[in-house]
Amino acid sequence: MSGLGVGSSVGSPAPAAAPPSAEIAAEAQAALAALTGRPDAVFHPGQLEAISALVEHRQRALVVQRTGWGKSAVYFLATLLLRRRGGGPTVLVSPLLALMRDQVAAAARAGVRAVSINSANAHEWADTQAALARDEVDVLLVSPERLNNPRFRDEQLPTLIARMGMLVVDEAHCISDWGHDFRPDYRRLAELIRSLPSGVPVLATTATANERVVEDVAEQLTAGPDAPVFTIRGSLARASLRLGVLTLPDARQRLGWLLAHLGDLPGSGIIYTLTVSGAEDIARLLRENGYAVRAYTGRTDTEEREQLEQQLKGNELKALVATSALGMGFDKPDLGFVVHVGAPSSPVAYYQQIGRAGRATDNADVLLLPGREDREIWQYFASASMPTEARASAVLSALSTDTAMSTVALEGLVDIKRSTLELLLKVLDVDGAVHRVAGGWVSTGQAWQYDAARYERVAAAREAEAASMLAYESTSACRMQLLQQDLDDPSAEPCGRCDNCAGVWYPTSISESDTSGAAAALDRVGVEIAPRAQWPSGMSSLGVAVKGKIPAGELVEPGRAVARLTDLGWGGPLRALFSATTPDGPVSRELVDGCIRALKDWPWAERPTGVVAMSSRSRPELVGSLAQALASIGRLQFLGTLGRSGGEPRGDGATNSAYRLAGVWDTFVVDPALASALGSHQGPVLLVDDLVDSRWTVTVAGRELRRAGASAVLPFALATVA
Repeated sequence: MSGLGVGSSVGSPAPAAAPPSAEIAAEAQAALAALTGRPDAVFHPGQLEAISALVEHRQRALVVQRTGWGKSAVYFLATLLLRRRGGGPTVLVSPLLALMRDQVAAAARAGVRAVSINSANAHEWADTQAALARDEVDVLLVSPERLNNPRFRDEQLPTLIARMGMLVVDEAHCISDWGHDFRPDYRRLAELIRSLPSGVPVLATTATANERVVEDVAEQLTAGPDAPVFTIRGSLARASLRLGVLTLPDARQRLGWLLAHLGDLPGSGIIYTLTVSGAEDIARLLRENGYAVRAYTGRTDTEEREQLEQQLKGNELKALVATSALGMGFDKPDLGFVVHVGAPSSPVAYYQQIGRAGRATDNADVLLLPGREDREIWQYFASASMPTEARASAVLSALSTDTAMSTVALEGLVDIKRSTLELLLKVLDVDGAVHRVAGGWVSTGQAWQYDAARYERVAAAREAEAASMLAYESTSACRMQLLQQDLDDPSAEPCGRCDNCAGVWYPTSISESDTSGAAAALDRVGVEIAPRAQWPSGMSSLGVAVKGKIPAGELVEPGRAVARLTDLGWGGPLRALFSATTPDGPVSRELVDGCIRALKDWPWAERPTGVVAMSSRSRPELVGSLAQALASIGRLQFLGTLGRSGGEPRGDGATNSAYRLAGVWDTFVVDPALASALGSHQGPVLLVDDLVDSRWTVTVAGRELRRAGASAVLPFALATVA
């Protein structure tokens, strides 16, 4: 029962609390022996005290303990004991599907009947509801997002609250603004906790909370001054982990190290990256060099994720190359290593991810390979997740108090991209300014004020965390001790195992063949630019009279770019090229060569015979010289430049599809010379641009060329944003 974290190890003593009664101690010990199959099984310090607080005293408890300590054993055993006393089912709020799957499996091993309801199995809710009605469910796992599903919230949750035997909030740091993985839906749990009947115990658990997060979560758990939260906080040291940092000059060297030494790492493990494209590129490189690896990202569908998790658990894979999509909750107790290609933005997030390794082994290797581009990526994600007052006000102004509006419809009224809009709506919902109903969102009509001071404090905390991560990379002190200190662990002390305590344990040499292999992979070019096939909803509200599918005679063909800006290879020089500080100028020979290779490998149905340059406000010389070079080298006819109408562009700063389309609508002009050239030209046209982001610019520009007589338009660009 390694997943439950029970055994005979010693640890920090639990804080003073009312001792468990002899009856509870004996009953809990017998249950522990039964569920582990080990008569000699003993509780870790603090586990029995937490069970007693929940079962005997019906308290609210917060458990902050390292990964592998056995937090799940506490709530499974407490559930068994409460159920024996006539309690209703435990509701366990769990943030990730991977975590839910592991918890359901662990519950079954513990003799606890657990079922989950989430976005992947909503079709099974009727069966789950029937099982609950028959009292055949001991633990119901739900996602925090499910708590605000209108049907679940209005029809099922009141009944659950009335029958609930215990509420468990896993990964409770997500409740807090200060938690590194804050989720708006988790903040709604404070309201749920306040609505619970008297005497319903509540347990919150996490392995990644500093003192500020602990205080914040405890405050949200409290039932009042006469009912303090029972808090157990143990040492966060992970004796099985051997930490190290290897700083290499570039992506070629980092990937060369993986090619040379991945096979030397113990068992199977996880290679974390900061971006989806990074995970896909690294997985492809390692797989092509004989390693059994797969990519696991936010783009991986639910069914495939489950298959990949099982393959890693069965040691069918050497590694999963993953983003933070495989962060919290994945449980493989014998995971042998974790390698980061690029650092997370905080030591707290890093501690959580490396916590996947060494949960039931004496030794596991943890290595960080930081990159120069890490800080740029941190800044991007930090800015994308923070709501602004202007955006919040725009949403509130657009919503009605009586007519529901879907997120898609709302996009046509506010210039906010889908992911940011959905996050903002959740924040406003938790704040009481909007309400989710069947069919979308409505305004509550309640006064709402933007809490600028709070977001400034959170932003400052994020900056401090980033500085701490950089300090971790460069420190000469004990790395585990530094991570513990960042989590305000008072028991922090040198580990005696990391590269600073015991010396460098990882190989630092990289052969020329390995770096050459990495360089070849990084030098690959060619990213598809998928054509837009449908106009965004709500365009009429922006003065653009289009809807539905784009007519076949106005469509562009699938296009190509040299690379993504986030790519490990070409991404670096392309990001530098598109930096605001880089002046416009002719295209370099290196970039032209990359373009030629991308064009050579393009599986087009018909080769282009002509070239049109996109007019560019910021880089006219770059785009013009690139179009001329491609025409000359490819022996294609240069047909001219697609012009723009006068006046200021409407699309600057636009973020969502509707506003981006409106921003470029009616801005392109086919002048008489270009119209004449298109009219007499035979064959597809290559439309050359510098950077493709939303794809609406090339869609509208291609539409104009098609309407002017081009038989087909093939978009081509130096880079795509993603």
